[in-house]
Amino acid sequence: MSSQEPNVRGPRNGAAGPVVAVTGAASGVGALLTERLVASPEVGRVIALDERRGAVDGAQWHVLDVRDPAIADRLRGDGEPVDTVVHLALDLDLETDPAARTAYNVRGTQTVLTAAAAAGVRRVVLCTSAMVYGALPDNDVPLAEDAELRATAEATGVGDLLEIERLARRAPRAHPGLNVTVVRPTVLVGGTDTALTRYFESPRLLVVAGSRPCWQFCHVEDLAGALEYAALEKVEGELAVGCDGWLEQEEVEELSGIRRMELPSAVALGAASRLHRLGLTPSPAGDLAYTMHPWVVSGSRLHEAGWRPKWTNEEVLAALLEEAAGRHAVAGRRLGRKDATTLGAAGATVALVGTAALVRRARKARRRV
Repeated sequence: MSSQEPNVRGPRNGAAGPVVAVTGAASGVGALLTERLVASPEVGRVIALDERRGAVDGAQWHVLDVRDPAIADRLRGDGEPVDTVVHLALDLDLETDPAARTAYNVRGTQTVLTAAAAAGVRRVVLCTSAMVYGALPDNDVPLAEDAELRATAEATGVGDLLEIERLARRAPRAHPGLNVTVVRPTVLVGGTDTALTRYFESPRLLVVAGSRPCWQFCHVEDLAGALEYAALEKVEGELAVGCDGWLEQEEVEELSGIRRMELPSAVALGAASRLHRLGLTPSPAGDLAYTMHPWVVSGSRLHEAGWRPKWTNEEVLAALLEEAAGRHAVAGRRLGRKDATTLGAAGATVALVGTAALVRRARKARRRV
């Protein structure tokens, strides 16, 4: 697009499509979705909202914090109000202070829902995670979209996601006429950094004895496609999104070439809890449940609407392993190259079971301080 062309796409074929606003539009899945919407002949105009301007041309950019009530003015538009808001401004960074993360995620969602209702927006699309179903040994495989949300707040960010789900359920009652759609991806891959993607940066794949892991991935490109479906009102309600089917742990090990390290449940959970309590890893023990028990989903509602994933579980796993190449993590804690060389697989076992090397280093660092 030349610098002389307008920054906002006009109506096509003489009829404007819906006006769609995207929060968190400057990076990640927000940037992918914004790009897709700008290119779509079904969309009249795209409003992009973030704390910095992104690289996608053809959208009308507004730089602001989603917790700012002034977002309502941006959604009213210039005589052409927004039809749909896709809220993707979430902080799920492992390294963020948990209290600050919750304050941003929950307050941001509250503000967006309230502002959308005040601006006359018809639909808000929220994105949480299939983790809200919980990872439990008695889960159906796969889970239906309307399955009970049985997760607890013990895993990274899941407490925030559960609160966002509660806000989604309450919003239509508090703001009649506002439709809320919730999209729940499985293990998200593609420029993401989570406890679950770091699992594949370990020298050994930790397997808890007696557990039954099932792995279902979702590439960010497929998530963007599902969000586009929701933004264009082709599907609504509670939507689960991921690759078709799932992989058993043995298949993951064979495809990845990474051998397992099997530990008794009490040892694995106790070590994970101890590492986190000492501040040595960002992952609480609750994250382990998602590597122990199934939480795969059917995705039937999107399928019935005509959406299909373009990626398979095998392809997404290969992409994840390519991204993880050269990185080393133990129990979710990233290691530097020197640490990885020194510890290796044997050191990883020590870290998981006794945390001896990392504890000594932490104590030395505290004494220096």
